[in-house]
Amino acid sequence: MPTVVLMDVSLSMTRPVSLDGSEEFQRKNLAVHGLNMLFEHMASNYRLEFTALMAFSSLWELLVPFTRDYNALQEALSNLEDYDKTCVESALHGVNNVVQQEWGNACPCQVVLVTDGSLGIGKGSLRHSLQTLKQRGDDKKFPLPFPFPTKLFVMCIANAEELQMTDGMDNLEELLRLSGGDGQIFTMEGPLCMKSVQAMFGRLIDHAYSPFHAVLHCGNLSSDVQVFPRPEPIIVDDEVDPMPRNVNTEVDEVGAGTAEELEEEPSSSQMAGKSPNFCVLLHGSLKVEGMVALVQLGPEWYGMLYSQADSKKKSNLMMSLFEPGSEPLPWLGKISHLGPISEAAENPYGEDDSKSPFPLQPPVKRSYAQNVTVWIKASGLQTDVQKILRNARKLPDKTQTFYKELNRLRKAALAFGFWELLKGVAELLERECTMLPDSAHPDAAFQLSHAAQQLKLASTGDSQYAAFDHNIVPMHTDFSS
Repeated sequence: MPTVVLMDVSLSMTRPVSLDGSEEFQRKNLAVHGLNMLFEHMASNYRLEFTALMAFSSLWELLVPFTRDYNALQEALSNLEDYDKTCVESALHGVNNVVQQEWGNACPCQVVLVTDGSLGIGKGSLRHSLQTLKQRGDDKKFPLPFPFPTKLFVMCIANAEELQMTDGMDNLEELLRLSGGDGQIFTMEGPLCMKSVQAMFGRLIDHAYSPFHAVLHCGNLSSDVQVFPRPEPIIVDDEVDPMPRNVNTEVDEVGAGTAEELEEEPSSSQMAGKSPNFCVLLHGSLKVEGMVALVQLGPEWYGMLYSQADSKKKSNLMMSLFEPGSEPLPWLGKISHLGPISEAAENPYGEDDSKSPFPLQPPVKRSYAQNVTVWIKASGLQTDVQKILRNARKLPDKTQTFYKELNRLRKAALAFGFWELLKGVAELLERECTMLPDSAHPDAAFQLSHAAQQLKLASTGDSQYAAFDHNIVPMHTDFSS
C-alpha cells in the first residue's frame, strides 16, 4: 500500500515555537522531525513499500516520486523552501494526478497530510472550497473522494485547543468525511515541542504502520513471517450480527495447486523473511513450480500464497485473501473437502492426467449462462439501436422483428436502470416517424408513435409501465378497406 506524504510549506508553517527557553524553532521544523521519525520507522519495517513526498502552498510540487529510498526522502525534507498561502484543494488534485499516473485507480493508497491547521484565507482556502462544493460544474469538481481506495491521515502541528478556537477542526473533519471517513486526524497533546510531535507521529505509526507478525505453519514446519501492509479487519455483510474478522497470527498452509492463470488481487499483502527458513523454501518452491499454496487465516477463512516478480531479479511472496466462508471459490467447492490424491478411491485426474474434477459444476444453471443482453462497449449498444431503426424503416413488413428487438433492448435497459436509453430511443422513433416518405404505409407511422409512447412511459419508472416481464405488443390496426 503506497504512501503519499503531503507537506504544507506555506508561510504559516514558519511561525516560531519556543522550546523551553532555548532557541526558537518553526512549526515546519517540528513537522520535519516527525516525518523523519516516520521515514526511519518505514525504512526498518516497511522497506518494500513505496513512498512519495509532495510539498504544497498555493501550488503543489512532487519533490520525490514513489521510491523505496528513504534517504532520498529525508534529504528532500532537509531542503524544503517556504512559499505563500495554503491551498489544500490544489494539493489534493496533485495527489490524485501522482497516484493515478503511477498506480491507477485500483491500488489502495495512504495519504499523510502534514499541516498546522491554518487552512488558508479567501478563495482557494479549505473553508471556501467546502462552502462552494454544491455550486461547481463537472470540470471543477472537488478532488475528494479520490477514485482509488484511500486512507487520509491529517497530522496537525497544533493542539486541539488551538484548532477549536477557529473552524479549523470542523473543516478538517469535513475533509476526512469527504475522503470516505477511513482515516484519522492527529493533534499534538500539550505544548508544541519535539516530545509532543514524537508522541503524535508515534500514534500514527501504531495505528497505520505497525508491523503484523505471524507464524506460518505447514505440518511440522513453521516460520516467523511479517505481513505488510497490515491485513485489515473485514465485516461480512450477510451475517445477522456482523462482527469484524481479523487474520489470526497463527496461519496454516493447507495445500498447493497450479497457478497457470493467476491474477494479482488488490487485497494482496507482501511478506518478507529476514533469514533462510521455511518461508524462503516455500517461496522458492512456489516460484520454480509455478504453483500457489492455500493458507488458512482463521475459522472458515482462507487465502493463497504465491510468488510475484517485482522485476527480472526480485520477487516477493504474496498473500491474497479470499472472502470468508467455506466455499470462497465456487469452482473449487468446499476447501475442507480437498485432500491428497492418495486418499481417493480412484485417481480423480485419471491414470494419464486426461481429466480433472475441476471446475465443479453448479447444481443449478447460473443466470449469467443464459442468453441475456450485455453491453460491454458502446459499439454493442449502438449496434442494437441501429438494428431497431433498420427494422423501423421496413415497417409494416418487419413488424414482428421490430417489436422483438425493441422488447429485448427495453428489458436490458430496465434491468440496468438505464432510463435515459428508453427516453433516447423513443425520441429516435419519433424522429423516424416525422421522416417517413409519402409512399410509406400508414401503419408504419402508427406503430412508431405507439412504440415511442410505450418507451416513454417505461422510462418514468412507473410500475404499471416499467414491469420487467411486460412486452410491448404491436398496435392493432386495420387498413384492409
